[in-house]
Amino acid sequence: MSTGTQQQPVDLFVIGGGINGCGIARDAAGRGLSVALAEMNDLASATSSASTKLFHGGLRYLEYFEIRLVREALIERETLLRAMPHISWPMRFVLPFHRDMRFESTTPTSRLLSFVMPWMKGRRPAWLIRLGLFLYDHLGGRKILPATRTLDLRADPAGAPLQDRFEKAFEYSDCWVEDARLVVLNARDAEDRGARIMTRTRVVTAERSGDLWAVTMRHEATGETETVHARALVNAGGPWVEDIIRNTVRQNTTEGVRLVRGSHIVTRRLFNHDKCYFFQGEDGRIVFAIPYETDFTLIGTTDREHEGAPGEAECTPAERDYLLAFASHYLKRPVTADDIVWTYSGVRPLYDDGASSATAATRDYVLSLDSAPGAPLLNVFGGKITTYRRLAESALEKLGDRLPAVGRPWTAGVPLPGGDFPVDGFDDLVAGLARDFPFLDHRWARRLVRAYGTCARTMLGDARRIDDLGEAFGATLTEREVCWLMDTEYAVTAEDVVWRRSKLGLRLGADRIAAIDAFMAARAAGGKRDAAE
Repeated sequence: MSTGTQQQPVDLFVIGGGINGCGIARDAAGRGLSVALAEMNDLASATSSASTKLFHGGLRYLEYFEIRLVREALIERETLLRAMPHISWPMRFVLPFHRDMRFESTTPTSRLLSFVMPWMKGRRPAWLIRLGLFLYDHLGGRKILPATRTLDLRADPAGAPLQDRFEKAFEYSDCWVEDARLVVLNARDAEDRGARIMTRTRVVTAERSGDLWAVTMRHEATGETETVHARALVNAGGPWVEDIIRNTVRQNTTEGVRLVRGSHIVTRRLFNHDKCYFFQGEDGRIVFAIPYETDFTLIGTTDREHEGAPGEAECTPAERDYLLAFASHYLKRPVTADDIVWTYSGVRPLYDDGASSATAATRDYVLSLDSAPGAPLLNVFGGKITTYRRLAESALEKLGDRLPAVGRPWTAGVPLPGGDFPVDGFDDLVAGLARDFPFLDHRWARRLVRAYGTCARTMLGDARRIDDLGEAFGATLTEREVCWLMDTEYAVTAEDVVWRRSKLGLRLGADRIAAIDAFMAARAAGGKRDAAE
């Protein structure tokens, strides 16, 4: 096994290819810094592909008086929406009201209401929910998204799937986002701006060497090791952030993460409209039921302490049953295990603030700058997908004194690859693509624009007939698209393609996925993009 050493140091080395790591790499590269990023698996292979897939302010966090976090997230919704209208779009959320809704007993709001209104016995009054939604509408300076309104569920189509006991609801705005694609597009843009992105590359050790970090990594595809020197190191390891501090950087720390498992179930489509439901339980928890991939419904999430390895998270039978019962408490037709087509689970690395429960633990991010002599180390704890861009700006601000050449913030409003079109221009883009590539039906054209935006034309290239796209793997996935994903989006295996770059795994059988794997392995052996490049 050979060992190489990069002679010229980079300004910034990032450990971790989730949304925080890739967001920081993109921001830093755009400020003129030289950047390298190493991810031990595929991009977004852990927490960042297992979210509830929402850009949202966190309505529930108002109960914890996390006003700054909610305000920052609400402002970010529209900033991000403008930058990526292909992978993010507005959604309306329906919050049915009933008198048995309760706060979780440990929230600050619950304790306050129990003191001043003990006769409520922990229930959420309608006026308080409406007040919370008023704040939600106005804290972030909303300009694009419509305001909250009250629904009569006896007349509105959103009431049809619900049990007859629900007569009133509040409807408010948040946004959907394709979480794993968000990560990949940040990585692509970082690379376009000069960053070196290395997937399936494990950082073995990182040691201070004078005013530099010596970062030794192993490329899994070849088994070779390489050492890169960097002026600053960012630990954005997500659920592994504490392990990296202790075992890779070999530092003592009193800070740590609280691993909280969030599980989801995907069912056959449960209702025939495009609005989401915000269900509130009598235990104070909330669960979303969201239209998903046209033909399905996404239900989640849970909040459970996770005891095992971060990479081993899965939706347990108890969590599955909890989500089924939660949704069935609202819907006319009970949801059963037979309706489930897929489950997934991710581990959220929340900053350990000593909260009494997983639900109460802060969702805010904490950036900890190691003040030891020599090259700086920034450890990233926690965070929400909605605030990843602001987290990246804050990270560069923290490092600014140690990296004097760092430029000014620039990412607000700058589109990600494929996102250079108006927020209301999606349908026109689909129509234009279907017109210029007439072998595409509307559903296929829509899927490509949702994935690639204006880059869909580049991917299709000079194709004039469906045969020009090469082998058809099923569910509109073709050889042309798989090659694009390998060459421009770091895909190495079929799992990368059908579960992270897309969700076509919901529509493809095991034999088709195996055929994709075989094709990709044969093509990689022929000398195309190497995972360690």
